[in-house]
Amino acid sequence: MKIAVVILNWNGKSFLEKFLPGVVDTSRGIAEVVVADNDSSDDSVAYLKQHFPDVTLIRNPENGGFSKGYNQALRHIKAEYYVLLNSDVEVPEHWIEPVIEVMESDKKIAACQPKILSYDDPTKFEYAGAAGGFIDQYGYPFCRGRIFQSIEEDKGQYDDITEVFWATGACMFVRASCFHEIGGFDEDFFAHMEEIDLCWRFKHQGYKIMYCGKSKVYHVGGGSLNKSSPRKTYFNMRNNAIMMYKNLPRRKLYPVFFFRFLLDFAAAVKFLIDGGIKHFFAVLRAHIGFYFSYKKNRYKRMLIPHKNVSKIYQGNIVFDHYLHKINRFSQLNPEKFSK
Repeated sequence: MKIAVVILNWNGKSFLEKFLPGVVDTSRGIAEVVVADNDSSDDSVAYLKQHFPDVTLIRNPENGGFSKGYNQALRHIKAEYYVLLNSDVEVPEHWIEPVIEVMESDKKIAACQPKILSYDDPTKFEYAGAAGGFIDQYGYPFCRGRIFQSIEEDKGQYDDITEVFWATGACMFVRASCFHEIGGFDEDFFAHMEEIDLCWRFKHQGYKIMYCGKSKVYHVGGGSLNKSSPRKTYFNMRNNAIMMYKNLPRRKLYPVFFFRFLLDFAAAVKFLIDGGIKHFFAVLRAHIGFYFSYKKNRYKRMLIPHKNVSKIYQGNIVFDHYLHKINRFSQLNPEKFSK
């Protein structure tokens, strides 16, 4: 088929039981449904073979995380569009067609996401993606509908179709040719930030990232790593540093890294004061991990045709949120986003 909905699974039988039937029903006649299993140790594979024999199953030889897992699976799938869908996402009717229609309208669109709402509270946006992702000049990601832990209610304010900086990995529609052109996800990321890095590399190649508010899905969130996990802190900090080093133009590298070092140090101290000693050490390990991988990342950086890209917020979202009490995307000055 032209479209392949690809669900990456690792020990997620409970999510497959709950959400896969809806994905299969809403994709019938529209898209092929594929489950890529990351060497699960539960009985996910047996469950799929027994209850969903018509769903294509790809068995990865190891748990290489989100990045490597998808890279391995997508090499075996022939389609024009991939829909990378988390296993903990509920989909309603007609969630695929509006996004594909947007992507069909412009061949320069490499990725697009629907509206991401909370499965537990459908009146609110969900943390991982909300109504389209952005990033500030210091590498802090945020979304329309979500700035740090401040999450907006969905009142139709983001029912539009617009260009964004990054599309969420929870439900990312990707043009297959673009994905393979830039080499897919950075497998060293394992998990977290890989979708932002992918979208930034798309933009360096002149492609667009879009949001389609005419489609919506409902995301549980925290299915692989809980928000309170020190391992999540480690991956977020380390991968953010790698992403920034790879993608920033040369003139911004040193000023940004110096400023981020100060802010990361402040975050580590706050973790320590709040009793989060494991998170404190996670920040330290993240910085050590980044510096130990410097040589490899320097080579990756050389492969990227660095350009001035659009939709980067030229302010500091940390200061805006915590000092200036900006909690909604609409409060940000639109003139501060790069053109």
